[in-house]
Amino acid sequence: MENMKVDIVICGAGIAGIAAAYELAVRRGVRNVLLVDERAPLTLTSDKSTEAYRNWWPGPGDAMARLMDRSIDLLEELAEASDNYFHLNRRGYVYLTAVPSTKATLQNEAEEISALGAGPLRVHDGRSATPYQPSPAHGFAGQPDGADLLLDPALIRAHYPYLNSGVCALLHARRCGWLSAQQLGMYLLDQARAHGVTLLTGRVTGVDVVKQRVTAVHVQTASVAARIQTAVFVNAAGPLLKAVGRLVGVELPVFNELHAKLAFDDALGIAPREAPLLIWNDPIALPWTDAERADLAESPETAWLLDPLPAGLHFRPEGGPGSQTLLALWPYHIDAVERPSWPLHFPPEYQEVLMRGLCVMVPQMAAYLDRMPQPWIDGGYYCKTRENRPLIGPLPVAGAFVIGALSGYGVMAAAAAGELLAAHVTGGALPDYAPAFDLRRYDDPAYQALLDGWSAIQGQL
Repeated sequence: MENMKVDIVICGAGIAGIAAAYELAVRRGVRNVLLVDERAPLTLTSDKSTEAYRNWWPGPGDAMARLMDRSIDLLEELAEASDNYFHLNRRGYVYLTAVPSTKATLQNEAEEISALGAGPLRVHDGRSATPYQPSPAHGFAGQPDGADLLLDPALIRAHYPYLNSGVCALLHARRCGWLSAQQLGMYLLDQARAHGVTLLTGRVTGVDVVKQRVTAVHVQTASVAARIQTAVFVNAAGPLLKAVGRLVGVELPVFNELHAKLAFDDALGIAPREAPLLIWNDPIALPWTDAERADLAESPETAWLLDPLPAGLHFRPEGGPGSQTLLALWPYHIDAVERPSWPLHFPPEYQEVLMRGLCVMVPQMAAYLDRMPQPWIDGGYYCKTRENRPLIGPLPVAGAFVIGALSGYGVMAAAAAGELLAAHVTGGALPDYAPAFDLRRYDDPAYQALLDGWSAIQGQL
């Protein structure tokens, strides 16, 4: 291994690194690609999300919407080629509000996103001649894009009778759904390995840079420390992006947030198995009894649970025939993490908070409050830039590249991100949205001015 020489070394076998390897080897014919990770593929962060996708993205500009549309194009091509091996569906994202004054805001935001290329907005207010059609539970072909905005309470009740009766507006974004991230990633990895990609279990410990050019990568395996000659190094290290960037002397403008997800069995069958991804768009005051409120108010450590928590609680069904599992997430307490560490530790109240929040969305969930179902709590780090847009492209060291800061949307963006990264590496034609994700965007004074009004949760659930 000491004399090993390869064309490209990719650090990180998460969904981003695997997608890049697939694009380079399978679609662009680069045969000598080495994929390095000290863990099993896809196990650090990539399998910790809701595994959902959407083309429903806010601005500024249309770069994120176009990146995601391209990625979904590629996902659909892969699904068709593999007999939908990774179970891609188009059930959609459904945003809900029970605050009448929010209806106009929801419609205005939908019109803006529609105008960015997500597809037409169809409004159903009781006078519309076009009927609303729910999404099928399975498959993705032949479905509309854009979104349907339901403003007629009777129509909402007819199609979503299990929701809070106070829901007064429902926005169903259509080119959205979910898939099996593990099966997608393994499909891509198997195809990449069949086209010459090598997977090496080891940790990248250093990168040799001579005259501002990559010349070799150092890898520590279980048995040997190796120096691998290469002219191209790709940082696809997920939440370790910043640390790996420092190996080539580049300080990447990223940080991490720890996000948790809850899985439990809906043994009472309260949420329909064919439901879409449901998102509560309002802040939530958790339902407590008077006695519980008094107990919580006694300590500063628990009194915060009496305050309204931010919007963004969402859940969906998980699993195939016979499954009762629901996945739920709520980023109500996210802080920047200086140094990600494992094993992960989650708030002890997480299940209680999510279950009570779900009772606001779906009142019959209150049946679980007296005896909580057995939870599975897992999660991972979102690696992000300050404006919640990815880094894909060259670094200021010749032969060094980055694909990362994919936040909570790595699974859905990976196919197009891998394609874009490979175009940079091989000198291929770049889409005109490429500059929006290039590290060099931060050198643009106009972009810096735009950042002043930008949020790190822009487009985030």
